[in-house]
Amino acid sequence: MARESFDKEIQFLRMLVLSGGAYNRKQFAQRLGISVHTFDKTLRYLKEILNSTANRLPEGQEKALEEALQHNYYESADPLLLFLFRGKSLKESESYRLSLLLTVLQKQTLTAMELIDVCCSSLPSDQPLPDEKTIRSDLKYLEEVGVIRKEPGNRPYRYTVHNAWIEQLSDEELIDLYDFVDVMANTQVPSVQGYLLRDNLKRSLMQRGMDLSRMEPFLYKYHYHSRILDEAHLYTVFNAVKQRRRLRFLYLSPKKRKGYASKNTNPLFERETNGILLTVLPLRVVYDHQYGRWYLIGYNSRQGMMKFRMEGLTQIEEGDPVPEAEFEQKLRNVEDKLKFSWVTDTGNLVKVVARFYNPGKWQANFVRERVLLQGQWGTITEENDESFVYEISVNGMSEIKPWLRSFGSSCEVLEPIQLRREFIAEWKEIHVYYEPIREDI
Repeated sequence: MARESFDKEIQFLRMLVLSGGAYNRKQFAQRLGISVHTFDKTLRYLKEILNSTANRLPEGQEKALEEALQHNYYESADPLLLFLFRGKSLKESESYRLSLLLTVLQKQTLTAMELIDVCCSSLPSDQPLPDEKTIRSDLKYLEEVGVIRKEPGNRPYRYTVHNAWIEQLSDEELIDLYDFVDVMANTQVPSVQGYLLRDNLKRSLMQRGMDLSRMEPFLYKYHYHSRILDEAHLYTVFNAVKQRRRLRFLYLSPKKRKGYASKNTNPLFERETNGILLTVLPLRVVYDHQYGRWYLIGYNSRQGMMKFRMEGLTQIEEGDPVPEAEFEQKLRNVEDKLKFSWVTDTGNLVKVVARFYNPGKWQANFVRERVLLQGQWGTITEENDESFVYEISVNGMSEIKPWLRSFGSSCEVLEPIQLRREFIAEWKEIHVYYEPIREDI
């Protein structure tokens, strides 16, 4: 799958999930910024990936993908959008070839030339036959990602699957490992690699003849499906930060009407995109637990410090490295500006004071536990059996406001007065929605 194509599939799935089937084909294509033909082509391609990786798509059902996204919206035992990562970077020929290599190497150790013979005799007739350069490139890739390893000895090198650590585990140990990875993948961020590891462990358990339907003791309610899609570029950004490299990308602001911009090469169809081409030095990645969003904090020579929603990054590429001293200086400046940010806000420093009410004398005090867990550097200044007062100084009020609002009637904002008035106005508006309804209507 080409890089541009992967960007398109990400935005396509994000909108399909969030819209819940509210758009028809023409509206969906217009909202995404593609043609109806491209919409149909992309949908067919995603169905093929889903069918080959998840085995969920019954043949002949044209709306099966849309319906699966809607019906499984709160089912996270196996997040549906993860199938895009499973089929992300392999062409069809690569998928056949790598699967064949791994299957053969599980049973015996072979040299590159012996693997060429296996491929020539075992690949389907409609698949191209690989040459020596292709096989050695495949072996190098599989060795780099830790799937296979070289056996000790001289040339020609022999290769085998690197799964000894799994084979050395007993059934009970493998189940314990699977349960641990299952919990971590569903409760920690980032999670995509954890889900992929869980898939491999599940496959190992099935090969031992275990019934997974009786073994999975946990069920999760997944709230932020598009977060999985945002992780597509996460490790590219992490790698650029680690190597002190700039990033080049086309940024499509979530506030705009378009969610994708094609990279046209034919001048007859070339059109102006709605995105902004930028070169940025990435400095930090921030995750917002309240909305399940990833943010990239970077530095641009023109605009200075910049903040980006990860979902708006497309056509991302690594650029030139910068000196370590320059990177450290920019990072210190950013950390100073974000020192009192609830998430990424860099507004004026504001002191927020709120009173939280305890749920009851004989109940577990989940309100206080949540404030202590999520309240960052804020402190509890007063406390009695009925309530406690919480204080924190933050950059602006916009980012902490949804967190305070999420406590409902258990939270009363005391300061600043402007924020208190905003909450009063919001609760009055909500109260109107619940006015008594006339019985004769």
